[in-house]
Amino acid sequence: MKIYADEQSGNCYKVKLVCALLGIKHQWVHVDILAGDTAANSFLAKNPNGKIPLVALDDGRHLWESNAIINYLASSSDLLPTDAFMVAKVQQWQFFEQYSHEPYIAVARFIAKYLGLPEDKKAEYAAKQAGGHKALSVMESQLTHSVFLVGEQLTTADISLYGYTHVAHEGGFDLSLYPAVQAWLARIEALPHYVPMGSA
Repeated sequence: MKIYADEQSGNCYKVKLVCALLGIKHQWVHVDILAGDTAANSFLAKNPNGKIPLVALDDGRHLWESNAIINYLASSSDLLPTDAFMVAKVQQWQFFEQYSHEPYIAVARFIAKYLGLPEDKKAEYAAKQAGGHKALSVMESQLTHSVFLVGEQLTTADISLYGYTHVAHEGGFDLSLYPAVQAWLARIEALPHYVPMGSA
């Protein structure tokens, strides 16, 4: 299996972390989004949406969208429940991550970390802060009542939200305001086989 990805992308890191936790062997293929690698015809033939991460399975099939990938990789493992309602709860948090979390926290981080917070992006950066704090507050509320986002068991919901939450400070978000979120981050980082972002 090949993973086309960028080490510093939270969406790509989700896939790497699931592979590490589950011991899934893979080949990592670096993709430089700023250099236009995802716009190349060879890449678009695999993912017409032109985004990473992208997984190429050994049988020639391709899968894209980070949460779809990690749910596929986690199928038949403890990271993905079998009960239909619990699966829906996992997906509930994953939709939240994509629509209420990532557009604020990940975009603010991209503007600061990848683009260097240029003058013409400062207003957009500032506009992302309120939405990001709202998302972190929702997580804080849940994590004051449960060890993980879907009860007492780590699931792909946690991996989905961990990807960008643990680097939210790089987008200007002060995580010290969210002690339950910080404790949750520490629990994930203490897991056997955990690997940090950017690790080989």
